[in-house]
Amino acid sequence: MDSRNGSEVESFFESAPSLKNANIVSQKLKEFIDRNSRSSESGGPIRVVCVTSGGTTVPLEQRCVRYIDNFASGYRGAASTEYFVKAGYAVIFLHRLGSCQPYCKYLLEESFLDLFELAEEDKIEVCQSHGAEVKKAIREYHAAVDEGQLFRLPFTTIFEYLQLLKLVATSMSPLGSCGMFYLAAAVSDFYVPWQSMAEHKIQSASGPLDIRLTQTPKMLSVLRKDWAPFAFCISFKLETDPDILLQKANAAMNKYHMHIVVANLLATYKQEVIVVTKEGKASIRKHGEHDDVEEQLVNLLVEKHSEYLEKPETSLNGAK
Repeated sequence: MDSRNGSEVESFFESAPSLKNANIVSQKLKEFIDRNSRSSESGGPIRVVCVTSGGTTVPLEQRCVRYIDNFASGYRGAASTEYFVKAGYAVIFLHRLGSCQPYCKYLLEESFLDLFELAEEDKIEVCQSHGAEVKKAIREYHAAVDEGQLFRLPFTTIFEYLQLLKLVATSMSPLGSCGMFYLAAAVSDFYVPWQSMAEHKIQSASGPLDIRLTQTPKMLSVLRKDWAPFAFCISFKLETDPDILLQKANAAMNKYHMHIVVANLLATYKQEVIVVTKEGKASIRKHGEHDDVEEQLVNLLVEKHSEYLEKPETSLNGAK
C-alpha cells in the first residue's frame, strides 16, 4: 500500500462517525469465528468466507435525509451465500440493510404477503403455489443459523460498511488461508467527508446544490496487506463498456493483489461472468431459466480456494 493511500485510509477512519454497537458486534464476530475455527468432523479445518453484498449509500447530511446510492440488489451475494453454506463454509454475510437475503432472494420481486393466505378460522398458511419453495427456504435458513454457518451483519452507509469490513477482516486474520473474502458489494467510489457534511437537512431555498465529492480510499490493498494478509480474496469489477472490462479486471488484480477478479457487464451480469486469474480467464454462463450463475461461480471458487490451501503464500508484508 502506498503512503498516500495509507494516510487517506487512516484519515477516513479517524473522521468517520463511530460504528454503533461496535463492541457487541466484535464479540459476536469473535464467538462465530472461534466456533468455526475448530476442526470439522472430517478432521479438516472449517473454512470461513465473508460475503459482502448490496450497495453503500453516501449521506449528504449528518442527520441524513438525502443520500447518493449505488446500484445493487444484493442478489449475487445472497445467492452465493447459500451455495457457500452448501459447500460447507461458515459465512459472514455483510449486507446492505433491505437488500436480498439468503434463502429468500425472491422476496424483492414478490410481496411477502403474496406467499401466504388466510385459511379457515383465520389460520395463516403458505400458498400452494409457493409452498414447497417457502418451506425449503425456511428449513435451509434455520439449519444454517442453528449449525453456526451463517452470521449476518447489516450496513447502510459507506462509513458503516468500511468499518465493518475492517472489523471482520481483522477478526478473521487468525484463520489464515482458511479465510476467504468474496467482495460482491457495490462500494461507493466517492463520498462526502463527515466533517464537510451539513449537519441538518439541506434547504432547497438555498438555491442550486453544489457538493464536492472525495474519492473513497482503496481498501482492497490494505485488506490484503494488513487486515487479513493470508486470506483468499475475490473482488468484482462491473463495467458498462465491454471494451475495457477485462483490462480493468486485470488492473484491479495486479494493483490490489487479488487472487481472483470476477468481471461482469451491467447488461449481462445475471447471465454471464468472467473469472480472471493470473493463469488466464474462464467464462461462466447461465444455461437454464432456473439456473444460477452463482452456483457455478461458487463451485469454481471453492476449487480455487482448495488449490490455494495446498500452496502456502507469503503475505504482502513479508510474513509467512
